[in-house]
Amino acid sequence: QVRLVESGGGLVQAGGSLRLSCAASGDTNCISVRGWYRQAPGKERELVADIDSSGSAKYEDSVKGRFTVSRDNALNMLYLQMNSLKPEDTAVYYCQAAVDEPRSSFCKAQYPYAMDYWGKGTLVTVSS
Repeated sequence: QVRLVESGGGLVQAGGSLRLSCAASGDTNCISVRGWYRQAPGKERELVADIDSSGSAKYEDSVKGRFTVSRDNALNMLYLQMNSLKPEDTAVYYCQAAVDEPRSSFCKAQYPYAMDYWGKGTLVTVSS
């Protein structure tokens, strides 16, 4: 089994900063943490940022220049540094992991089809 646990959320004033962490545990030999999603009240879950094994990152337009995603491959952890926070950033933030590609024969046997894994989320509240 794979378990993802997010931490670092909280209440912050507009313009402040937070750093979110995602820790992956369990059988992670074929799995890597990939990105951050968020879901605000009454809205759909959206991609905030993702990152590949080489460190190439992509960001949702509204967070570009303010958020930075990074990961520690050895520890299988994912981070999101959030600066210049705005009230519209208020949401539950979720960590996502997926099967590494290309897959070895061992990983193909364990994961014959694509699978995503999600944490329970951490709440970020930005006050005006």
